[in-house]
Amino acid sequence: MANAKVTGDKPIPGTSRKIELYSPTYFAACTIGGIIACGPTHTAVTPLDVVKTRRQVDANIYKSNIQGWSKIYAEEGIRGIFFGWSPTFVGYSFQGAGKYGLYEVFKYWYGERMFPNMNKTVVYLGASATAEFFADIALCPFEAIKVRMQTTLPPYAHNLREGWSKIVQKEGIAGFYKGLYPLWGRQIPYTMCKFATFEEAVKAIYRGLGKPKESYNKFQQVGVAFAGGYIAGVGCAVISHPADVLVSKLNADRQPGESAMKAVSRIYGNIGFKGLWNGLPVRIVMIGTLTAFQWLIYDSFKVYLGLPTTGGH
Repeated sequence: MANAKVTGDKPIPGTSRKIELYSPTYFAACTIGGIIACGPTHTAVTPLDVVKTRRQVDANIYKSNIQGWSKIYAEEGIRGIFFGWSPTFVGYSFQGAGKYGLYEVFKYWYGERMFPNMNKTVVYLGASATAEFFADIALCPFEAIKVRMQTTLPPYAHNLREGWSKIVQKEGIAGFYKGLYPLWGRQIPYTMCKFATFEEAVKAIYRGLGKPKESYNKFQQVGVAFAGGYIAGVGCAVISHPADVLVSKLNADRQPGESAMKAVSRIYGNIGFKGLWNGLPVRIVMIGTLTAFQWLIYDSFKVYLGLPTTGGH
């Protein structure tokens, strides 16, 4: 992270906006940026997510992604292609707020206040892990609804409100958190890889270009953020995929009264190691593109507010 210190009441150098770096307003801006970056982007790739999650739960349901989309469109129309968009939008908006906003908070506190001499990569890993821990608590109820909607035929529910009501009535609040531990297992390593790889990729890109970040204009810096985000996204997809499969399986196939560990053991016994990688190619495309556009949107929003782009120091 940058070694810039709190600027008091002065505007950030090179800008006309008076958002104090590392102030509550700064962190609030980063939180809003996270919402804007995550909610719409995850919603936009719902067609990929529908086919991916169904193939994770049943590898034989569609022969290919194209065949899956064709079949869904023929039977359900465009609504079927975007089925589950509402819990996706709400859930990942909440998650984006925690993921990006809290990352900036913990990156500052760990790197500037608590451990100022700590290796920066360790700071990135610690800050992103802590942020994701809290972000997933907000995401989990909506992820549970989304997965059940997308992986059950006929659908468990047709919209967010119906899904929420059914879970509350049948399982209580605990029903929303049946997949929390696997979600942590998927998302925390994913986010650690996403943020640490992004920060290091951006630094590597600037080293390769041969000039410091400050010598490039904001448009060029945002372009670097997009490239760094795509590199990070590919790594994230591979690292987190087995846990992603288990989250889908648990939400769709966990038996009443069955503990999370017993359910994971049973599911793994059924699908084996090979089954943990069902749907990986489409997830690489989905997560790589998703992550790149999230960083593009996030850093563009920061630039709009007169804030420095992320990474590169």
